[in-house]
This record gives sequence, structure tokens and C-alpha cells, in this order.
Amino acid sequence: MEHEKRDQAALEFLTNNVVVSRLRDVYAAFSERREALGLSNPGNVENIAKEVQRDVFLNNLTFSGVRADLTKAFSVAPLFQISHALSMGSQGLPPYAYAALYGSPKVFLQASIDNDFQLSGRFNYRWNPALVTKTSVQLAPGPGAMFSVENDYSGADFTASLKAINPSILDGGLTGVIMGSYLQSVTPQLALGLEAVWNRAAVTHGPEMVVSYAARYKGTDWIASANLLAQGGVQASYWRRLTEKVEAGVDVNLQFAGLGLAGGPMGGPLRKEGITTIGAKYDFRASSFRAQLDSQGRVGCLLEKRVAPPVQVTFAGEIDHSKNQAKLGLAVSIEAADQEVMEQQERSGTADVPPPPF
Repeated sequence: MEHEKRDQAALEFLTNNVVVSRLRDVYAAFSERREALGLSNPGNVENIAKEVQRDVFLNNLTFSGVRADLTKAFSVAPLFQISHALSMGSQGLPPYAYAALYGSPKVFLQASIDNDFQLSGRFNYRWNPALVTKTSVQLAPGPGAMFSVENDYSGADFTASLKAINPSILDGGLTGVIMGSYLQSVTPQLALGLEAVWNRAAVTHGPEMVVSYAARYKGTDWIASANLLAQGGVQASYWRRLTEKVEAGVDVNLQFAGLGLAGGPMGGPLRKEGITTIGAKYDFRASSFRAQLDSQGRVGCLLEKRVAPPVQVTFAGEIDHSKNQAKLGLAVSIEAADQEVMEQQERSGTADVPPPPF
């Protein structure tokens, strides 16, 4: 009994002393000032220019050849669907791929396999409204497997992320790529952050670490972002909503090669390389049109047309004047669902249910 009293007295001394009380008061005052500023979550460093890179540009949407996507939805809440993808004449897409998807407010599962038995899968889990763990794996016959795990924490006015790609300790030391990022809202419009990348290819090689810095400013109808890369480069983006259905974006990527003590490697001259891309997106009642042009002579466009509620037609085209090449793509997407599933989707649209952790 006396021993327990001594332990309790020691614990009270550690938690209720003057220093701890002072630190607690400082933290409470700091939190009150942060809440008074009305700061919002700025997203993460990886998606700092998502309005330009994902919403306007064609980076992840363009394709070539003929493609057909057949999707069958079995449920909406929870989300469960399967799909078949067939393509012909495309260099980047397999001739056939089968995929399945499951999503709930806490869990997101996605897996696909193609005709060459290349398997890819994703598993995300939401521990609480702020913390999400994301894992992905890619397996293929022969070498080239990849595994990654990421943890994203979204606070009221900041986002912190820690990601590891192919981590391993089987060779007697830690190898792989580890990335950490932090983006903090400083004012209601301005957010500042940084990203650190640690890389070690093998235990026989020394580790390398680089740090880049990011900034994002959000206006009334425009957003500007910039990244200062540690390798000697600058990437800046500008997005603006012109009208209710029209938005445009500009992206500038400058790379400074040959940074050294004498200007370049072995005293060589400093070389500068850059590319500028400008694009626009038009949203119509049942279709959307994207177009972009860059300083290297590439012109691309993408038209998505909803022919009927379950049928969508996509046309993609690109001309590379510097290489004298042209690419065309045509895709038809059909989404099938039973009447019961469609009614369930209408009911879930009015319910306040958090989306799956994509």
C-alpha cells in the first residue's frame, strides 16, 4: 500500500509540476489561436496540384487503340462491382484484364489480373476519420514485384504522410524507398510543406536523402502551387475556373541539370531543361472535353460522352510534332446494374455516409 502511494506521488509530480503545466497552457493557447484563424485541411503534398494534373490535364486519361470496359455493379452500400477490360492496338494496356472492387466506409479492396497473369491489388483501411492506411502490391512473372504501404493522417489544418516502397531488412540492413511529407495551412489561403525521400537500393550502397519544399495558395476562383525540388528543379502550377463549366490550368517544369561547384559536372556548363503545358476542360450537360498543348509540340484532346445512362463513349487523340507521331483511341464503357441496385444508389445519395478510403 505504501509502495503504491509512492508511485502515485511520483506520477503526480511528473504530470502536475510547473513545467508540464506551463507547456500545457502554451499548447492550449496555441490551439485556440489556430482555431480562431479558421484554417482548413490543405490536402497532402503529393496532390498539391491535383486541380491541374488530375482534373484538367490528360496525364492519366489518354490512351491509344480500341478499348471496351464492361462493369457490373452488385451493390452500392457497400460498394461491390466487377469489370472486364478488353483492348486492341494499345502499347500500355493488356489485351484483357479482370478486376473486382469492394468499398465500405472503413475498407477499400481492389484487385485485377490480366492475360499475362500480372496481378495488382490495393487494400486501404480507415482506422478513424483522420488516419488511413493504404497498401498496394504488384506481382508479375519474373522480377519486378512492388509493394508499398502508406499512412495518411489528416488533421483539421494539416496532413502528414509516411510511405515505404519495397522496404526490406532481409539483407542485413534497411533497403527500399521511404518518403515522408507534411503540409500545413498557415493562413486560410496559404499552405506550406516539405517532403523528404530516403533511398537505399542495396546494403552495399550508401543511403541517399533529398528534401523538397512545397507551397499552395488558394484564391477565390484560382489556385497556385509550387514545388522546389532538391535535385535542382522547380515545378509550378496555376489553375483557374473561368466559368461555371470551364476551367483551365498551366504547369511549368524546370530542371537544372549539371549543378556542381564549377557550374556543372567536371566543370561543364550548366544545362537548363523545361517544359510548359497548358490545358482546358469544358463540362457540358452529358459530356466533357479536355485539351492540352505543351512546349515540346504535343497536342492532345479527350472527349467523354454519356450516350445513355449506362453507356459512355471516350475519344482520345494526340499528335507529337517533334517526333512526327500520332495516336488515336476509342473506348466504350458499359455499366450494368439491376433495378434494385439503382434504387439503392438513389437512397445512398441522400444518406450522410462517408465514402470508402480510396
